[in-house]
Amino acid sequence: MKLLEDPTVNNQTITIDNIIAGSIAKFVMNGEAEITYWIDRNFWGQGIATKALKEFLTVETVRPIFGRVAFDNFASQKVLEKCGFVKIGSDKGFANARQAETEEFIYKLT
Repeated sequence: MKLLEDPTVNNQTITIDNIIAGSIAKFVMNGEAEITYWIDRNFWGQGIATKALKEFLTVETVRPIFGRVAFDNFASQKVLEKCGFVKIGSDKGFANARQAETEEFIYKLT
């Protein structure tokens, strides 16, 4: 797979007690580092995304790094903010989970 061969991509699995709870990755888009993560619904509300992102950011030290989140995904907005990201704007983007274009907020960590 091209994604796995790309040296700018760091894709990690998030596990809890040897169970896959989600994933987190850094990739480069249009010359800028971006972060993305997904947590299985069974693990929502347990602080796993925040902990995983904080740990991941100790390994992925490139700055600035950006994150995008759907305008109505308040939990993910809080995760980014707890990890030091600041909302810098908005855009429209295709959300895979929704299979539709949606408004999203752009966050930046410097």
